[in-house]
Amino acid sequence: MARKPAISMKHVVDPAAWTADELKKDQGWVYNLSETDIAELNILVNNLDNKITDVLEISPEEICLPTLAPKLKDIANDVINGKGLALIRGVPVERYSRLQSAIAFWCIGSHIGQPVSQNAKGHLLGHVQDLGGTSLSNPGNRGYQTHDGLPYHCDSCDVVVLMCLHPSKTGGLSTVVSSLSIYNEMIERDPKLALALSDAIYRDRRNEIPQGKDPWFQLPVFNFFEDYLTVSWQGAYIRSAARFKELPQQSQNLKDGLDLFNKLANEMAYSMEFKPGDVQILHNHVTVHSRTAYEDWPEPERKRHLLRLWLATPSGRPLPPAYEERYGGLKTGDRPAGGIIVPGTVLKAPLYAE
Repeated sequence: MARKPAISMKHVVDPAAWTADELKKDQGWVYNLSETDIAELNILVNNLDNKITDVLEISPEEICLPTLAPKLKDIANDVINGKGLALIRGVPVERYSRLQSAIAFWCIGSHIGQPVSQNAKGHLLGHVQDLGGTSLSNPGNRGYQTHDGLPYHCDSCDVVVLMCLHPSKTGGLSTVVSSLSIYNEMIERDPKLALALSDAIYRDRRNEIPQGKDPWFQLPVFNFFEDYLTVSWQGAYIRSAARFKELPQQSQNLKDGLDLFNKLANEMAYSMEFKPGDVQILHNHVTVHSRTAYEDWPEPERKRHLLRLWLATPSGRPLPPAYEERYGGLKTGDRPAGGIIVPGTVLKAPLYAE
């Protein structure tokens, strides 16, 4: 499907406007690593493992994947300009040490985009693992550090990449939805609510406040800019902005629009079960994702654990000026590409969750 210019309140025609049935029938977005791919990855991992102790020490010149790299570039292009998602299967994490897994993941991600900070701690290499946190009503808690089900959302970057080291005992399904398809359905069911989500909407920074910024910011859910529809869905952050007495009360249309978006996401979701070595790649501007609650294994070494990258794609789609308000540390003329930078942030890539 060729993309057509996106126009407000018109059906969006875009290869990223897919349905769950279409994903199920056409598995072209899934790539299984070949024996040659794995052998090439193993050589790279072993070479770097003998030279480094931190993935931040890896220089681009050292990432040599002669036959796999062109395939990764094709996958990245389809994520950024096509369907908006991909799944790579078969990274041999069960044979790798923690550092080796991180090396493989980092090098795969380097062919998709540039890592940006995922939180106030400056994590360039992140970890999705239950650290005992619970209620998301606490602005300091983050869902990726719990075993709870997560609400649908997109992350504050162009592309998010997850690699499964260990799956959970039960549950923990990954679900993904085309946010462009949600828009198409919303303008059919209730156009006024689609319009309500196209206005500037206050959102809670949830204690991750860049230098000189307020603890909230404004950004529409549906953003039409330079012939693209770019969707930014963080329903929980929008709802929790109501805690600030300085902000105007949320309108009923806004509340109803949030409810309808979430309802449609649940209706239209495609679910997948992670296996060790799976690498999921999602374009945040055209998809939203979630996770079901899960039960972990009792043994610490078997607990569900995903590595995570937030990536900027400097050659990606043009983003509306409103996105600049989300990100700190931008220089004049920079394309807002994501990341969380607050006073005191030091960039790092920990091998273990913290």
